[in-house]
Amino acid sequence: MCESKDLSTALSFKAAFEQLPPEVFRLAVEQAAVAISITDTRARIVYSNPSFSRVTGYSQQELLGKNQSILSYKVTPKIVYESLWGQLQRKQPWSGLLVNRRKDGSRYLADLTITPVLNAQGETTHYLGMQRDVTEMHQLEHQVVNQQALIERALDSTQAAMVMVQADLQPVMSNRSYKELEKNLGYPPLPELCVALKAQWPDLFQDDVLLNRSFAPLEVRLSGHHDPELWFSCSGEVIEEKDTSADAFYQKSFTRYLLLTLQDISHLKQQQKQLQLTSLQALLSEQERLQSVRETLSGAIYQLERPLNLINAAARLVSRREQPGSEELLSLLGEVQAAGQETVNQLTRCLPGDIREENQVVNLNQLLQSSLSLLTPRLLAAGVTVDWQPESDLPRIQAKPTSLATLFKQLLDNALDAMQASRSDQRELQITTRSYKEFVEVTLQDSGPGIPPSDQLRVFEPFFTTRQQSDKHLGMGLTLAQEIVNSHQGLLEVDPEFTSGCRIKVQLPYV
Repeated sequence: MCESKDLSTALSFKAAFEQLPPEVFRLAVEQAAVAISITDTRARIVYSNPSFSRVTGYSQQELLGKNQSILSYKVTPKIVYESLWGQLQRKQPWSGLLVNRRKDGSRYLADLTITPVLNAQGETTHYLGMQRDVTEMHQLEHQVVNQQALIERALDSTQAAMVMVQADLQPVMSNRSYKELEKNLGYPPLPELCVALKAQWPDLFQDDVLLNRSFAPLEVRLSGHHDPELWFSCSGEVIEEKDTSADAFYQKSFTRYLLLTLQDISHLKQQQKQLQLTSLQALLSEQERLQSVRETLSGAIYQLERPLNLINAAARLVSRREQPGSEELLSLLGEVQAAGQETVNQLTRCLPGDIREENQVVNLNQLLQSSLSLLTPRLLAAGVTVDWQPESDLPRIQAKPTSLATLFKQLLDNALDAMQASRSDQRELQITTRSYKEFVEVTLQDSGPGIPPSDQLRVFEPFFTTRQQSDKHLGMGLTLAQEIVNSHQGLLEVDPEFTSGCRIKVQLPYV
């Protein structure tokens, strides 16, 4: 039923079409916005519509009888016309672009379609030409292409590596510097970079997509084993691209991209690291100088207090006996006591105080690396193999960085001294960092002779040392280390279960 109705409708429209008067076709051509011309088989113009006159600048009277070549311009290659006539001689339409010339001599780009008009016998009687002036469109297209080329050249000329990524973090385009970085690394740096960004600034990601917002330059280190370390100043700019599909003509939609800019700051970070090491070395040297003075004065005070205590005891003994002539002896002993006590007091006042330092956020892994860097010449000279096993995401703690650096340098110096004193061919130093619920633990393990069980608590006492007196050690190193750990409410102990050397554990709370 429906098909018969559709067929009836189609037949009625066909009949209406066949009954259209020829005047309708003439008016349609006359009023068409497209420039239309009709020529004979020798390309002489026999008709042109008003739009044709508006495009070419010629009136209809000026064009009648003129060859279509009146519009041709010399810059159009000869091969284009040969292709045009070859197609028409095969009675096939031709479409293409020609550079034409208007009546005033100005040039325009014509998007031209020429169709042979065939009679009932299939012979060509006329040619129907339809053309549009697409000069402005051509200019706009090439302006876009030129701007894109300029942008690409500008991006390629910059030293910063730039890459644009889409929602799945896959690269869409990149500049020359990024490609060179990728080539030098031997692998795409984008995945590793995103992992580093997410680890340090998780708020940049939303549903694992790094497209939620632009961000200012952030310093990020590639986590691979690079020597020297690779550091970049990374910034991101969200770019929205309008959807150019027909579906989005009335309902606007956008595709979001992220432009990442990577500026290599490895050299700058190396300089900063070296400056930090130099500053740390200067601070530690000052600490060691003060500690040396403190040890010397403490040793002198200790040595003075021993005979002074004996004199005090002698004075008390003489006063109890009350023998004839004891007054003179007591007076002499009193003078000795006063002089000795004044000397002790003067030496005590000369003891240098600790360097004042505020608590800061400390990265223990970085601090230990700095301490190891300072000892690198000595480690190499002693032939010590270092096994460095840091926890990758070790939480940071509140502490006094210089004090901790002094602590670890003291412990490392002790370990090196012990291994060198043992004269063993096997010299290994293992350093590990681990995080627990309430504290961070640093373990330093050496292959030296170790500490006898009976001395594992005494080594923290002042002026106690397991070394030979000729080494000129006063035995204050571990005492100082213990004081530093105590000031941080931490724990310092010798592991009694380790017997292949010495293993010292340092536990520091987060707050």
